[in-house]
Amino acid sequence: MNANFYEVKERKSVLKESYCASQLKVIADPTRLAILKILMDKPQHVGEVAALLHIEQSLLSHHLQVLRKTGFVIASRDGKSVLYSLAPGIVTDEEKAINLGCCFLSF
Repeated sequence: MNANFYEVKERKSVLKESYCASQLKVIADPTRLAILKILMDKPQHVGEVAALLHIEQSLLSHHLQVLRKTGFVIASRDGKSVLYSLAPGIVTDEEKAINLGCCFLSF
């Protein structure tokens, strides 16, 4: 094997570790983690999630935006409201676990 092979393999490893670290940073926030746990049960409207977490809707919107940008949740219009659900592939079917793409977070 040549040196280039090992350099490419090492770069892929660093990229994977960097991706995993960024995913873990997103859910390290207690509010975002709580949102994911709530959405594991069923999709919820913004108002419902805000009521369950006892936080202002503007603060919740910030956290939902972060979760949307990082691919954890998806939003869909439901009349005048927005319905949030976990993105496909985020939750494993076997148990209550979130697939971070590099590891699983089990509850």
